[in-house]
Amino acid sequence: MVEKTVAKDPAPGVNQGGLLPGYMGEATPGLQGREALATGDKRTLPVEGKGVRRFFCDVHRKAKKKARNGEGYRITFTTDGVTFKHVDSFTDIPAREGDKIYIDTIPLNHTDDAIGLLRSGVELYCLRRLTLVEKKRGELKLPKTTRGDIKTLMSLEERWFRKLSEDFLIMRRLISAYRTMLKTHQQYLNRYRAVSEKERSRLRPVIEVLEKQTNILAEEIAEEACRRYPAYNKLVEELGISGKVSAMEALAELMTYIDFVKSPLRGLKKLLGLYRPVRSKRRKYWRIYDGRLHQAVTRLAITYYRTRVNGRQCWQLIRQIKQLLTTNQTPG
Repeated sequence: MVEKTVAKDPAPGVNQGGLLPGYMGEATPGLQGREALATGDKRTLPVEGKGVRRFFCDVHRKAKKKARNGEGYRITFTTDGVTFKHVDSFTDIPAREGDKIYIDTIPLNHTDDAIGLLRSGVELYCLRRLTLVEKKRGELKLPKTTRGDIKTLMSLEERWFRKLSEDFLIMRRLISAYRTMLKTHQQYLNRYRAVSEKERSRLRPVIEVLEKQTNILAEEIAEEACRRYPAYNKLVEELGISGKVSAMEALAELMTYIDFVKSPLRGLKKLLGLYRPVRSKRRKYWRIYDGRLHQAVTRLAITYYRTRVNGRQCWQLIRQIKQLLTTNQTPG
């Protein structure tokens, strides 16, 4: 069932025609800007054909008393910034083939529903960085509410959204499980080193089981990457990591989250943390460093160089991967 509410405070600059450029003093119209084509701004989404609708969604947790097993989510969406509706699943959003859905995040337990939308012809766009919402919301002076977040999404340019695919969603779910197991394994190893021999004898079997299951999952991720990314097999051969499940999983992880062909070297260096850290609060919104991808690069580099590695070696490896993919013109 879809719940419907009408907001008393419409989005800034929103009427039946969409967001009005310059209403809040912004330099560039957002996704709802109708006048973008007239001004020649190619960064914003062009006017869609007749019948194509855009849904802007915010995903948030339900109250504990309403959530089941603590994993309940509520999805609030709108098409005009005035009328808001609430659903519990992506499949309940009344989107049809050709429509576009812009969303801040997709919980892992909603992956199958999101894949169902993609297979029905709906296009999904996910925000690249959640920190953008906080920054833009402050600029627009919107409240920190569900509706405020949705109105913020409507004001962002298209380049801040990533178009999702079935390949990405499936790989993301597998990689998330692997990261969890890897973190748990490291936690047990830390405890193992801190306790006496008597306690170690009890932790050792647990650690061995975790290592075995982690390697099995890494093999599954590598096999899935072989099927979904045409350039993956050639990269594995070029880097000489065939049979090294940890390195093969790390490469699959990097190819899932990074478009090496289109990404500039400077952006890759910032994303992977292969630069001198900047401890500046003034620039905190523009940091794109991803610690988990940094760990993936490190795992891959250790296998490739067969020794402990430094940042320079990791960076050289990333440049090599980008060059191989760019030469073959086969994006991951």
